[in-house]
Amino acid sequence: MTITVIKNADVVVAWDAEASRHVYLHGADVAFEDGTLRYVGPRYEGQADETVDGSGRMVMPGLVNIHSHPSSEALNKGFLDELGSPALYNSSLYEFMPILRPDAEAVPDCVRVAYSELLLSGVTTLADMSVAHPGWLDLAADSGLRVCLSPMFRSARWFTKNGHVVEYEWDEKAGVAAMEQAFTVIEQAQKHPSGRLFAMVSPSQIDTCSEGLIKDSHAEAKRRGLPWQIHAAQSTVEFHEITRRHGVSPIQWLEKLGVLGDTTIVGHGIFLDDYPRVAWHSRRDLALLAETGTMVAHCPTVFMRRGIALDDFGRYRRAGVRIGLGTDTYPHNMLEEMRHVGYVARMMAENP
Repeated sequence: MTITVIKNADVVVAWDAEASRHVYLHGADVAFEDGTLRYVGPRYEGQADETVDGSGRMVMPGLVNIHSHPSSEALNKGFLDELGSPALYNSSLYEFMPILRPDAEAVPDCVRVAYSELLLSGVTTLADMSVAHPGWLDLAADSGLRVCLSPMFRSARWFTKNGHVVEYEWDEKAGVAAMEQAFTVIEQAQKHPSGRLFAMVSPSQIDTCSEGLIKDSHAEAKRRGLPWQIHAAQSTVEFHEITRRHGVSPIQWLEKLGVLGDTTIVGHGIFLDDYPRVAWHSRRDLALLAETGTMVAHCPTVFMRRGIALDDFGRYRRAGVRIGLGTDTYPHNMLEEMRHVGYVARMMAENP
């Protein structure tokens, strides 16, 4: 066992148990033994097998990114920054994203770029929500990150022929096969010799997954003791599609299927039933998220580009909704994402 000590760091971001919050320590030491913290505070005087000079440095906990798409987003930079479909409420999901996909040769490079950006911005743990691809596990292990592999699957693909109507092409058998493949990847991740890979069950989107795929994947996640994440309440188009199909909001549809709960993450969760743009009649969604303990993955940057924002961070937290942060898109810069969380929250709340 090797004890490493970072001595006299200019700033240490430490947890104050009595105050139940993080605090800044100045001129502090941090000692850890093979990945386990042993001491955080002033003047460490115990054993030190290796000493690192912390002067001029800040030591902080690694950041956790609960929603990202490393295998695809890197190539979108420069294309989707300004592209949106005006007749689809300025979303880029349906007209542009389906045609901007990296080929098999480009995917590993996209992943390496994204992982590098994440590491540079302080991320040590992330949920990689990608379609399963060759070499994925080794890429994740080689990065040095703790990676929650979250292979996505779905029953349908969306597309638009004219830029104002979204259509869905369904293939339930393909969706089930993709789910089975996802569980194979999950099992491989859990057995990987690196010890740093784990897994989450991730049906892609609420509007591209059949009722059966949503319920079956959630039941299997629960049986295996795994978290479960789905994109939902992420666009005006999706909100109206789900209300057209089922007569309730996306969040209420998930409740009817019995999949909300403290192991469920809703990717984005912006378009609730009280969101001003949807003009829906009910006002239940925020309370449902809070009462069930469901978490929202908040990724403001990608929506800022479309003039869309969570309404608002403080309101969700005051209601008791758990929120985690993700980068989702390029750049995979968690520090900038955190900054944008604050900016957007103040803007939407009209309260600095």
